[in-house]
Amino acid sequence: MTTLFDPIHAGSLHLANRIAMAPLTRNRSPEAIPNAMNARYYAQRASAGLIITEGTAISPQGQGYADVPGLYGTDQLQGWKQVTQAVHERGGCIVTQLWHVGRVSHHWLQPQEREPVGPSALRAEAKTYLIDPTTGKGGFIPTSQPRALDAEELPDIVHSYATAARNAVEGAGFDGVEIHGANGYLLDQFLKDGANQRRDDYGGAIPNRARLMLEVVRAVCDAVGSGRVGLRLSPVTPANGITDSHPQPLFDYLARHLAPLGLSYIHVIEGATGGPRTVEGHPFDYAAFKAAYRNAGGQGAWMVNNGYDRAMAIDAVASGAADIVAFGKDYISNPDLAERLRSGAPLNAWDKTTFYGGTEPGYTDYPALGVTAP
Repeated sequence: MTTLFDPIHAGSLHLANRIAMAPLTRNRSPEAIPNAMNARYYAQRASAGLIITEGTAISPQGQGYADVPGLYGTDQLQGWKQVTQAVHERGGCIVTQLWHVGRVSHHWLQPQEREPVGPSALRAEAKTYLIDPTTGKGGFIPTSQPRALDAEELPDIVHSYATAARNAVEGAGFDGVEIHGANGYLLDQFLKDGANQRRDDYGGAIPNRARLMLEVVRAVCDAVGSGRVGLRLSPVTPANGITDSHPQPLFDYLARHLAPLGLSYIHVIEGATGGPRTVEGHPFDYAAFKAAYRNAGGQGAWMVNNGYDRAMAIDAVASGAADIVAFGKDYISNPDLAERLRSGAPLNAWDKTTFYGGTEPGYTDYPALGVTAP
């Protein structure tokens, strides 16, 4: 019987176990450049079968939060290189998450303080994290009013995804990339009719709304090889004010068109991101979604996420419902989470006040098993 602790090949990625560290925004990369503290943080968690980094902006336009890293500058790639080297020295496998936030941004974070962009000029019901340059303290404020992207701008965005993927693998030493297609960010905004009210080839019918995501996935696969590419999806999460009126046929369509692309894995957030596993009024059949992908020939590993504990994760893999289970907040406070899950050891509690921004406290100072907290 396959277990959570067995190795797995996910496309070109060779994972020592089926436990993934989910992407976690921590706002600790000033000027969008990863640093030595970030390298320590990720290296501490290298026993995960797969580390997926925090969302990493593909371009200055893709930035939406203060002190999150990027993949579009030389200093950024050098910063990431020290992260990947530190993880590899400990035997880990690490991919970075390619991120364009779309409308979930603030004009203070945009080039020349322009408006954020989205499929339509609809403001997100969401907040973003900014840091006061005078006090150095961070906080959440409402996002800015976006403008609708012109269709002529979309090829450049697709190109930016592909360039960021090459930068990640060839320039920064990542083992692969995960495309962020979830949680109400740009690709999810185009996908879902609550944010996309376009009347051109990128709006309206399901094939049109899925067009940009599929174009991006194909371009990234061409750039670095499909076996190094994962995709994160969240069919019904309300994160960042995102909704869709009929998610099941939308995601079944997407599954059938992702299947031939040879992806390393599909990463599915079940329910509300960081919240309940079922969203009231928005039923979704995740087994049918997976079946649509498999029946269309999809071979990528199936990764599940959201609220899994040890027993649930073990059962998901043993039953065949999932190939990999991703853990989020538990990885904040338990750098050795894989070992704790294997042995059944208790978990450290997290300190929510240190999730976003700051320095070492609440970031690199959580103790591993057998180590006393400082």
